[in-house]
Amino acid sequence: MPAWIPVTERTPSDGERCICYLPNNEVFLPGKSGAKEARPIVILRFAEDFFLKNPSKTGYNGSPHLWLGEGTSNRFFNEVTHWMPLPEAP
Repeated sequence: MPAWIPVTERTPSDGERCICYLPNNEVFLPGKSGAKEARPIVILRFAEDFFLKNPSKTGYNGSPHLWLGEGTSNRFFNEVTHWMPLPEAP
């Protein structure tokens, strides 16, 4: 299995799906209790220069990159600390 790659060393190719590590990621559990669960590992798609191609209407001026969620919400670039390519299918 590939090793974790820090985003400070290298980013994936534009549009590449990856296993990502978000150390502070929490999700609400089903129901209306408000309970949360830590889920630091998710699959996201890297969007290089997303905010250069799609300027923010909110005044966001951070990294131009974005992680696109698949069944989860999108993530700002700085929320992901490490990533790795998806393994080959069996």
